[in-house]
Amino acid sequence: MIPAFAGITDMINKRLLIKHLLAHNDENSFYDKKRKIDIGQKEGKAKFLKHICALSNSNPKNNSYIVIGVEDADNTIVGVDFFDDSKIQNLINAYLTNPPIVQYENIPFPHLPDDKVVGLVTIRPIGKLTALRKNIWKYYGGSVFFRDGSISMPKVFESDIKDVNSKIVEAIEKNAQNNIEHTLDGVMHFMNTRKDFNAQYKVFKEYFVVCWAGQKKIVKKEVFFSRVDIELVNEQVRLFFSALDEVSIKITENTFEITEYVNLGYQKRFKYYPLEETVINFQDNASYTIETKLLFEPPQFNKKTLHHIYNTNNALLEKLKKGLTLAEHEVLDLSQLPSNYLICYLNDFEDAIDKLQDAKPYLKGQGNGVYLMYKEVMRILRKVKYN
Repeated sequence: MIPAFAGITDMINKRLLIKHLLAHNDENSFYDKKRKIDIGQKEGKAKFLKHICALSNSNPKNNSYIVIGVEDADNTIVGVDFFDDSKIQNLINAYLTNPPIVQYENIPFPHLPDDKVVGLVTIRPIGKLTALRKNIWKYYGGSVFFRDGSISMPKVFESDIKDVNSKIVEAIEKNAQNNIEHTLDGVMHFMNTRKDFNAQYKVFKEYFVVCWAGQKKIVKKEVFFSRVDIELVNEQVRLFFSALDEVSIKITENTFEITEYVNLGYQKRFKYYPLEETVINFQDNASYTIETKLLFEPPQFNKKTLHHIYNTNNALLEKLKKGLTLAEHEVLDLSQLPSNYLICYLNDFEDAIDKLQDAKPYLKGQGNGVYLMYKEVMRILRKVKYN
């Protein structure tokens, strides 16, 4: 399994932490804020890696943070889409030498819509100089970045990096520690807002509270859930699975285990395939770990049939590009276009991923949830790719 951060003994309420960080109105050498990030594109990926590198090098002895979903001008919290890329550490490891430990968490805020959260990236250095391992976009392999005020800049390494932020960050984290009032408020808010999907809570180790709710579905005597919300109330950290996801949940004395499935197939021949397992493990010393393991084994289908599906999708995409009206059966085919391209790509149709990305702007205005399906397919591809 791939470990994420261990929980901190003095539990930090991440919502409070974000508010305290934003109180420092200007980004500085220990935190940055972004309206959004896009690590699906080379430029966005390169800039994200640059900021990770710079913050790690500028804060060798304490955590640094990036807050995502905030307007730069006035600190208005507008939120971003839920981002569950558990393989982000693999991306960091692939592109950075001496990579820091990086965690991306989704933090709910009461005033945001249900589908929006604030992204919180926590960067924990390992005490060594971090550099780009290889070229990406316009940045060269071997480049070293530091923070110059609110800007991440390439600099020549100096052996005596001044540690000027440890006490500031320590004070911010201390002021964001959880208490029983925050915990109870969090539980009551979750139970009231998610009662339509049988909201439940579970206390682990007499300290941690996990709330969860989901729409139950029984398929061939197996129980699955969709539209699943899971919240670690102590830290205000949210795990979320959309209406397109199917998950199974197992609760033991010490663990909360989620197995995510993906429903793949064509021409009414669909099957559930395990995609990823997430295990929250609660320990006796008031700490926890979140570990993920990719389970996915790409299903193999008849190549002749896939060639027909691939060509049909390509013809459909061309009609969309030309703005032509779709026939009734083509509208139905369109709803399966993203998943069909995914199946083709997983069966060695290398160009299918390019076709899928080309289709993005033409799927945004379509009905039948086709754009949501596109986003779901891209999420699955990220998980598989970064593993």
